[in-house]
Amino acid sequence: MSKEEFPYLHGFDDIEQNRLRKQARFTEHTVYDGINLSEVKNLIEVGSGVGAQTEILLRRFPDMKVTCIDRSENQIESAKKSLELLSYAKDRYSIHQMDATDIDFDSYQFDGAFLCWILEHVPDPSKVLSEVRRVCRPGSVIYITEVMNSSFFLEPYSPNVWKYWMAFNDYQYDMKGDPFVGAKLGNLLLQQGYKDIKVETKTWHLDNRRPAKRKEFINFWHELLLSASDQLVKEGYVDEETVANAKEEMKRVSNDPNAVFYYSFIQAKAKVF
Repeated sequence: MSKEEFPYLHGFDDIEQNRLRKQARFTEHTVYDGINLSEVKNLIEVGSGVGAQTEILLRRFPDMKVTCIDRSENQIESAKKSLELLSYAKDRYSIHQMDATDIDFDSYQFDGAFLCWILEHVPDPSKVLSEVRRVCRPGSVIYITEVMNSSFFLEPYSPNVWKYWMAFNDYQYDMKGDPFVGAKLGNLLLQQGYKDIKVETKTWHLDNRRPAKRKEFINFWHELLLSASDQLVKEGYVDEETVANAKEEMKRVSNDPNAVFYYSFIQAKAKVF
């Protein structure tokens, strides 16, 4: 398997690449609340993809340089095109096609690491965290943001959305990913020798107290879910009818005054020793 051909639930087309950038901006406030990389000068970003998080990192922390690694040639080319348009990013980043379980850098090269929505797609997260620890100097900080897909809740009850969501997670699991890896971050970091480990649950809980924000999140989630529909249908995890019905249910929920959207993800912070 070539580096760019590894399985990815959402695909690599232009629509998906634009969705990833939109997702990064949409979730930025919650994801970066509490992240402090102001003392980091040389950061490694693992699984940098289309550079959506790289843009945010470079903007939020203007004294930092970012070294990006990703396996997908398609995503790397997209990231280069996007980042080269940003004046504040000039001469502050580099992008390398690389396997995160076998990082081709010498030890102790970095003083910080950032991983966001990446370990869910990796067959062996322990190898990634081991390599990240190796290339970071003692005292370096690492931030990891990951999914916890069992937390998803939607009201009113939408049977086709639930059927689709279960297929979504089953497919990711069958591809050797882990849609529940967020809950395991503490154990993974302990196993690889990290210290000062802190794990936090972050939640989006929207109801009729904030109807505009609720509708925004439901529509965002609709887009995220359906980004995998072609692949799920192709592989036989769902049929076209389920996809169509799930779309209708999400549309109805987004306009329901009693709708509730709930999702939690996990963020971990640790130190390299």
